Amino acid sequence: MEILDCTIRDGGYYTNWDFESELVSTYISSLNHLPIDYLEVGYRSKPLDGYYGEYFYCPIYVLRELKSKTNKKLVIILNEKDVSLEDVEDLLHPCIGLIDLVRIAIKPERVGHAITLAKEIKKLGFKVGFNVMYMSTWKGQKDFLDILPQVNGIVDYFYMVDSYGGVYPDDVKEIYKIVKSKVNVKIGFHGHNNLELALINTFTAIECGVDIVDATITGMGRGAGNLKTELLLTALNGKGKLDFDFNHLSKVVDSFTKLQEQYQWGTNLPYMVSGANSLPQKEVMEWESKRYYSFNSIIRALHNRSKGDKDNRRLPIFDGQLHQASRALIVAGGPSAVFHSLAITKYLKKNPDIIVVHASSKNALAYKAIPNTQIFCLVGNEGHRLEDVFSGEIPENAICVLPPYPREMGTYIPSILENRTYELEKNSFTKKHIDSHTAIALQTILSIGVKEIELVGYDGYNSIKKVGKKEHELYLENEYLFEKFKAYSKFDLNSLTPTNYQGITQNSIYSK
Repeated sequence: MEILDCTIRDGGYYTNWDFESELVSTYISSLNHLPIDYLEVGYRSKPLDGYYGEYFYCPIYVLRELKSKTNKKLVIILNEKDVSLEDVEDLLHPCIGLIDLVRIAIKPERVGHAITLAKEIKKLGFKVGFNVMYMSTWKGQKDFLDILPQVNGIVDYFYMVDSYGGVYPDDVKEIYKIVKSKVNVKIGFHGHNNLELALINTFTAIECGVDIVDATITGMGRGAGNLKTELLLTALNGKGKLDFDFNHLSKVVDSFTKLQEQYQWGTNLPYMVSGANSLPQKEVMEWESKRYYSFNSIIRALHNRSKGDKDNRRLPIFDGQLHQASRALIVAGGPSAVFHSLAITKYLKKNPDIIVVHASSKNALAYKAIPNTQIFCLVGNEGHRLEDVFSGEIPENAICVLPPYPREMGTYIPSILENRTYELEKNSFTKKHIDSHTAIALQTILSIGVKEIELVGYDGYNSIKKVGKKEHELYLENEYLFEKFKAYSKFDLNSLTPTNYQGITQNSIYSK
């Protein structure tokens, strides 16, 4: 049995395929001393829209450098959906002599096209592996199973990939038996760890007779991650199957553990739910990056997805005509909304006609006593936060507005606000981020028909370099929404508290 470590390739989903050179050097030098047969070091791809890092494209100078430092066989992977027959020569001919195995990531229904690609790849002298995804769905796909014999004599490895991290040992046995009856090539297993079954599923696959298995250092990989290389090696060592120097294993694990502290890969409750229901991990990764999506919100969305529902509730449409005002103040979650709250509340009490829209409930308690109508934008876990902020005693002048139906994250509404909660009919100024707090607040204001918009609590950051990934993404998201809103509505956005957002005009609450 062979072992393939795909840390750099699969771990790239967290780092955008950029890794510091010192970390890669430690990885290569450590694995040179460990019983690993293949290192999968990234993708090869034609240019795609968006930013993808060094190990997504694996320029030839990178492969040469890796080849000069390793005593292992090198592997790259192709995304079948992004590669045509005409791309094969350009992508792979320069790799001759540098890599040994080309794997292809394939959806089951695309195996036919992948076979065509494999024939062309074999002409260049490479071994070929098929990483066929979504193995938990194979049993019901007759067309896919019927085409499997066509891989014989073409591919060298046929991988069963537990993309959702949701198969159990009995599933591994059953699916292996089906695949073995169809193909006479080497069979592999790639397990994800949503339900923390990657180790037992891999051991089950080994007992069934697979020829090769995958793992990654610290389990680094898309979503919940993969079988940990260090766990696999340690378990095999404990069974007397392998012998190696644990100092080398410890060194590389220590290096990636530091990276894990930053990116927090590994399973958690939402990934467990997605695995148990065979749901994609891509959305969970995106939802977890949003600060306003709680585990409850994500799990509600996953349950809806598993039932084929996008939402679980329709609400009355928010009628801005019933709440018309000439001026509106958006209160966001930055510290300045509390620091300057005395002046802001005096301003609002002096101007009770100003409608107050809370883009976040975080600072709402400071405005509990104002006479103005207050609108709370609910998304994700915001309903729970609203209850917590007011300890259940939500102001009587409060109403809630949610994104347009259908809402992917589902709906939670505090019981006290059941009869005062509405949904937006649509979002007219943006097609992106429509379920963010800022988008809801701005669209609500458009519905009301105000003539002047002021903001507090949109502080931004003094230095984007010093904030975390989530904060940086939120900053960019808000900047995007401000620009879209201004272009659509021709409104100016005036901040009455200090702000670092470029799309907002700076004024002062104290001038009021």
